[in-house]
Amino acid sequence: TDRAPVYVVHFTQVAALERAQALTSVNVATRAERDAIAEAIGGFRFSAGFGRTLSRLVRHGIGVHHAGMLPRYRRLVETLAQAGLLKVVCGTDTLGVGINVPIRTVLVTALSKYDGQRTRHLSAREFHQVAGRAGRAGFDTAGTVVVQAPDHTVENERARTKAGEDPKKLRKLVTRKPPQGFVSWGEPTFERLLAAEPEPLTSSFSVSHAMLLNVIARPGDPFTAMRRLLEDNHEPRAAQLRHIRHAIAIYRALLAGEVVERLPQPEPDGRQVRLTIDLQPDFALNQPLSTFAVASLDLLDPSSPTYALDVLSVLESTLENPRQVLQAQRHKARGEAVAAMKAEGIEYDERMELLEEISYPQPLKELLEHAYDAYRRGHPWVADHELRPKSVARDMAERAMTFAEYVGFYGLARSEGLVLRYLADSFKALRQTVPEPARTEELRDLTEWLGELVRQVDSSLLDEWERLTSPVEGTGDVVVRDEVPPAVTSNVRAFRVLVRNALFRRVELAALRRYDVLGELDVEAGWDADAWANAMASYFTDHDQLMTGPDARGPALLLIVEEPDRWLVRQIFDDPAGDHDWGISAEVDLPASDAAGEAIVRVTGVNRLD
Repeated sequence: TDRAPVYVVHFTQVAALERAQALTSVNVATRAERDAIAEAIGGFRFSAGFGRTLSRLVRHGIGVHHAGMLPRYRRLVETLAQAGLLKVVCGTDTLGVGINVPIRTVLVTALSKYDGQRTRHLSAREFHQVAGRAGRAGFDTAGTVVVQAPDHTVENERARTKAGEDPKKLRKLVTRKPPQGFVSWGEPTFERLLAAEPEPLTSSFSVSHAMLLNVIARPGDPFTAMRRLLEDNHEPRAAQLRHIRHAIAIYRALLAGEVVERLPQPEPDGRQVRLTIDLQPDFALNQPLSTFAVASLDLLDPSSPTYALDVLSVLESTLENPRQVLQAQRHKARGEAVAAMKAEGIEYDERMELLEEISYPQPLKELLEHAYDAYRRGHPWVADHELRPKSVARDMAERAMTFAEYVGFYGLARSEGLVLRYLADSFKALRQTVPEPARTEELRDLTEWLGELVRQVDSSLLDEWERLTSPVEGTGDVVVRDEVPPAVTSNVRAFRVLVRNALFRRVELAALRRYDVLGELDVEAGWDADAWANAMASYFTDHDQLMTGPDARGPALLLIVEEPDRWLVRQIFDDPAGDHDWGISAEVDLPASDAAGEAIVRVTGVNRLD
């Protein structure tokens, strides 16, 4: 219609995707329009999981857009929308910020949202931000904004319409009440937001240890510089005084910690104090706890088989928490614990009590917390930043999973963009923070593997200059170009780790006797669940256990013969007797691996070599 494209605004990612999927039952695009979309998409790579869902949606002329998506998927939707090929975009308010697309109608599904603490009405600024998508300058001369009434209001109006003007039916009419705790809205709410001026912007200015240290490190008198920062601004006087008192308290703490010292005589530029320590380059522009991370590496043993993973755990403790991932880890851990406790016959009340102690994995937590407390006494500015032990990148490495496997294992399809951004941050921390003397070969392998994993999923997070989509200059055609990352086999160090992980994943599953999962991995190679079960039955006749510790996953137990288009590999089992006579033989298809962006392994045998 002349009201399309329509932007349907939701305030949860789940609701946006559900609405988009529901709309596929309606032909929102003509056959010719769907053909144009297919031509524009071309050979764009949609991965398993959410990628396949998005492929089906956009080919119907329906887009989805929210912060949990991979950047390349968001850019795909934006490009198709900018070309006018999508009739409907279902999203959160991410499309309402900083993206110029030709939207004629904005349909707001609610005038209330959960802000992380409570459900409240939208502010005038939030409403105007999303409503302003309609009729953008340069695309249209007018736009339409529609607000959907609450479900209970819609049902009540339908019931009244059905009753008509019959007094008896109207008297018997039972209206539906809103759910308990529901923050309702109506036409008065809409009119108020429509007429209201956007609220004034709230200052986020704050004084921190890092700010004072940076100012003191500059040439000139730091007291004069801080006075100008704290008073020459638009903050109310009460807020300025509050910042000044906080700055004085921080300065006294720095003096007490002997991080700052007074000079006997002022210097010619007016300086009266100086730092007693050397700050890292780009201090406070990089991870604020990176100096703590570097100092903590001295607590680790480079000869330990878990050293590389322990270094990763130190760095992960300095990164922001990916909340959805940690919630999924905790949910998975508690589910597995409940199953184990039921098998042991533990009563319900005791199970519930024990579950409270189960959280997401936090390697080295006790060591890091003690180190943090000690470091903070000599470096008081770190108190501005919380230590957050966790295991996401390490968890993926230990489970020897691909990105798609990890997302599927924890049910994170709607948050895969968040997962990838976190992995990219972990890779950057490894590259930028760990000093050269602390880098072992295993740590270099881990770093290269993590970087290549991120690059193969979405290279834009590491190579910002690459663009996924672009129009062809000089024509009216729209081309969605999938920027293919470098061939995965070109980074030999990283590819070896990918191969090792693919084979060790099978070792772990075999140790757990998960022949059903192994069959799903290798059925195309002729190794279904029964074939795996039969082969491993022979192994367990010889050995009562299959080891999966650090030695089992090490490079010493992986043999590789490199040929032009394939690698012949042998993953040796780490058996309790140390015979190392059993293992998995496989071929690695190099061209197929480059096409897929991951190691394509074909199992050829699981046997004992005499």
